[in-house]
Amino acid sequence: MNPALQASEYSDTAVRQFTIMAVVWGVVGMLVGVIIASQLAWPELNFGISWLSYGRLRPLHTNAVIFAFGGCTLFATSYYVAQRTGQTRLFCPKLAAFTFWGWQAVIVAAAISLPLGYTTGKEYAELEWPIDILITLVWVSYAIVFFGTIGRRKVKHIYVANWFYGAFIIAVALLHVVNSAAIPAGWMKSYSAYAGVQDAMVQWWYGHNAVGFFLTAGFLGIMYYFVPKQAGRPIYSYRLSIVHFWSLIFTYMWAGPHHLHYTALPDWTQSLGMVFSLILLAPSWGGMINGVMTLSGAWHKLRDDPVLRFMIVSLSFYGMSTFEGPMMAIKTVNALSHYTDWTVGHVHSGALGWVGLISMGSLYFLIPRMFGREKMHSHAAIELHFWIATVGIVLYIAAMWIAGVMQGLMWLAVNPDGTLTYTFVESVKATFPFYVVRMFGGLLYLAGMLIMAWNTWMTAVSGRPVRVKIPLPAPVTIPVPVIA
Repeated sequence: MNPALQASEYSDTAVRQFTIMAVVWGVVGMLVGVIIASQLAWPELNFGISWLSYGRLRPLHTNAVIFAFGGCTLFATSYYVAQRTGQTRLFCPKLAAFTFWGWQAVIVAAAISLPLGYTTGKEYAELEWPIDILITLVWVSYAIVFFGTIGRRKVKHIYVANWFYGAFIIAVALLHVVNSAAIPAGWMKSYSAYAGVQDAMVQWWYGHNAVGFFLTAGFLGIMYYFVPKQAGRPIYSYRLSIVHFWSLIFTYMWAGPHHLHYTALPDWTQSLGMVFSLILLAPSWGGMINGVMTLSGAWHKLRDDPVLRFMIVSLSFYGMSTFEGPMMAIKTVNALSHYTDWTVGHVHSGALGWVGLISMGSLYFLIPRMFGREKMHSHAAIELHFWIATVGIVLYIAAMWIAGVMQGLMWLAVNPDGTLTYTFVESVKATFPFYVVRMFGGLLYLAGMLIMAWNTWMTAVSGRPVRVKIPLPAPVTIPVPVIA
């Protein structure tokens, strides 16, 4: 035995910091979401203040939920998983510390600049060029830390969760650099390096793959580690997980043009996006089935384990969203759904149902371990959070689905003489009650997040940070995956 190896410990400071800030930014992002949902029902709630207007708060909401809450969750879990599956310390902990503080600086800069009206106007890429440069520096540092940790692993095998994390890191770097290429025209003003339909094409190549890699591949990395760990069972099919990885990674890159049906984009490009979107259904459902079937023979655990319930229900929403997305990419369906609130419902079934619930499940797994506790402070609070969040999601997406189909049908309705049956204002008026229901669903989801924040605080103050020793790697005679 190597005494030095026995004495070494995992480097979890950055994991602990990102875990706590994921909860904090989750509350902030969802609070802003409830505010703008309320403004859609009652526009006077902006109080005539420009920096509280919907147009400025909406990108703040998306950035806070995706990149602050989701991003901190991905940093925390990837740093945790890379160490445990590789049985090694985090590579360059000081650089990991830079990724934490740098990422928090990006989030704060976004929280200041977006309400003030500094924006590129690009969906999910609204931040101006100085902040984009900081994002690039943080992301390169993240890649060095993550792949450096994988490179110094003590076991030969690279567990599949790290494949998904690695693909997410590389793809997001590529997407960010290409789409954010811009010509500065002032300290907080720039113009895209692309123009016209090319700009739209690059933007939605980025926009859809931000969903595909940041919000899907990264969180599938979470699923492939934390679901088996929480269930206490190996992944249902390791072979299926590899097929899932390669098919998803190849296919997702080509699906972006389905956001631009019936636009100036060449028709063949639109059709290509539609075809690849339909192909995506197969690997997506393969991954969903792989995660859910991990519970084979252990379904009874769902009765008593709300953390596992968060994870499995998130997979149900993943399956539902990845069925709905390809269907909405079909041109004839898109003619009804595009520009309606059906799209909003689809996005949030994935964001709240898949990304939100799998994040909460993994954070509930991490928090007690980061503070030397066997479990969270309150089991009952986790139960309450699960049910409040689930009911909130269902209210939200059901309201948006109904509103969206209604809007599409009203906009397409014509009189015998060819004139429109309904004015746009009439469709807005008909949508009002669904906006109120959507706001109430979001309020429930926020309430669940506040419960989680309280539970996290109570767990942290009653525990203490722990140092976990790295186990000696067992001799491996056959190449089987190991979840440390």
